[in-house]
Amino acid sequence: MARRFLIIGSFAAIYLLWGSTYLAIALGLKSIPPLLLMGSRSLCGGLILVALTGREVTSVSWHALRNAALCGLLFFVGCHGILAFAQQTVPSGVAAIVLATIPFWILLIDFLFPRGKRPAPGTLIAVVPGFAGVALVAWQNVGQNGVSIIPIVWLLISAISWSIATVLSRQMSGETSSTLTSGMQLTIGGIALFAISYLADEMQHFSPGAVSAISIEAAVYLIIAGSVIGFAAYQWLLDNVATSLVSTYTFVNPVVAVLLGTVFLDENFSPAMVFGTGLVVASIIAMWRTERVGAFSSKQKQGHGRLGKLRCTRA
Repeated sequence: MARRFLIIGSFAAIYLLWGSTYLAIALGLKSIPPLLLMGSRSLCGGLILVALTGREVTSVSWHALRNAALCGLLFFVGCHGILAFAQQTVPSGVAAIVLATIPFWILLIDFLFPRGKRPAPGTLIAVVPGFAGVALVAWQNVGQNGVSIIPIVWLLISAISWSIATVLSRQMSGETSSTLTSGMQLTIGGIALFAISYLADEMQHFSPGAVSAISIEAAVYLIIAGSVIGFAAYQWLLDNVATSLVSTYTFVNPVVAVLLGTVFLDENFSPAMVFGTGLVVASIIAMWRTERVGAFSSKQKQGHGRLGKLRCTRA
């Protein structure tokens, strides 16, 4: 019963809280530079999670620390840092739709570099409508709303960075608790973001007194809801639930982000973007169902094989 509650609560966190972080990022960027905003989010959230693990942090091996550093850089510099930078010129709903391609990149990585059973070829076919949907959303914003293609490309790079980190983090699970793993990755990613922010002269042009109340509230929300609760839930799910199921949060995040962006930021959402979003979500669902059917068929074959061996033994 407790496990079921944890699973439901964790999925609620990555479905709803992460969907709302796109709005929070947009509000935070109103008076906080992008790298500084995401660095604060990651570092503060990471330190809170590390503190919650107590003495466990003192027994961390260098191998686990190195792995956490690699994933932390990919998760929070390669994805979140670029995401915040791109959201300065791209609507929050569009950013969420482009990042919804994360399951596609995870699938492609698993197909090209399999560790175990390679994804079914039919799953790759299911990806095609999703990429078409992203292309439609990108065309709509570049052609109609005057958004540059460059931030769209950066968003795709951020999605790939998150996907690589997810695959690596999944393979490295079990070295430490999911809470400590999340805390170390966030902390290292946050430190790196602060360093890049300093080198980019963000801090020299930043005035704490000029930060608006809404940006402070957004930053606090990102730390607590997005990092402490959301990322800890994500890591726990990666350790306890199939990755294909965990990636279903991308069904919901764009919908939540688009609704909040439309209501609170007056972002335009055209019929073409609705259709593009539908293609992305439909593609993810088709991909997920194909993987589940393939996994079920594999289990059936294994079961028949064992039954055949049992019959031969009895004979």
